[in-house]
Amino acid sequence: MLPGTLQHHALPRTRQPGDASVGVIKTARLTLRPPCPADLAPLHAIFSDARAMRFWSHEAHEDLARTQETLNGMVESHTQTGLELVIERNGHVIGKAGLWRMAEIGYILHPDHWGQGLAQEALEAVLEAAWALHPELQEINAEIDPRNDSSARLLARLGFVETHRAERTIKVWGEWCDSAYYVLKRGAPVCT
Repeated sequence: MLPGTLQHHALPRTRQPGDASVGVIKTARLTLRPPCPADLAPLHAIFSDARAMRFWSHEAHEDLARTQETLNGMVESHTQTGLELVIERNGHVIGKAGLWRMAEIGYILHPDHWGQGLAQEALEAVLEAAWALHPELQEINAEIDPRNDSSARLLARLGFVETHRAERTIKVWGEWCDSAYYVLKRGAPVCT
């Protein structure tokens, strides 16, 4: 998932001290929990993998310092949204999913875990928690590279609808990439 620039869709309200946040979410196969310092090495294994980063908003991480910046950002995002979560399977970190800012969803999985329905399982749990935790939300947004067919299909299964596209929105891997923007309205039917 390509975190994007939907500032005009973001809600002006941010979380205040004392606001609720999600602790741990358990699904049939996954545990989603807030990020912590011990996640640095497993997150680096994801963010340094060129396959995982192919459609992301920046190139694969070359060192732990870059991944530390990302982890710090995840912690800050969780403070703001209450829903920036690490995905664990069988006790191992395999990705992240959540509201990386209000109200835009982001996700990434290590390629070893693609094609198993795990991203959908994680995002279904995140979306359910987002609607419950943030009753003021009327929609959740997503931005992806339109070449990422798997992500587009996943968003469609979750009920997201593509609203528009923009050309040359970000330069990654030495090339300009386009963006496709999606929205999920509260109460929208899910297409699983």
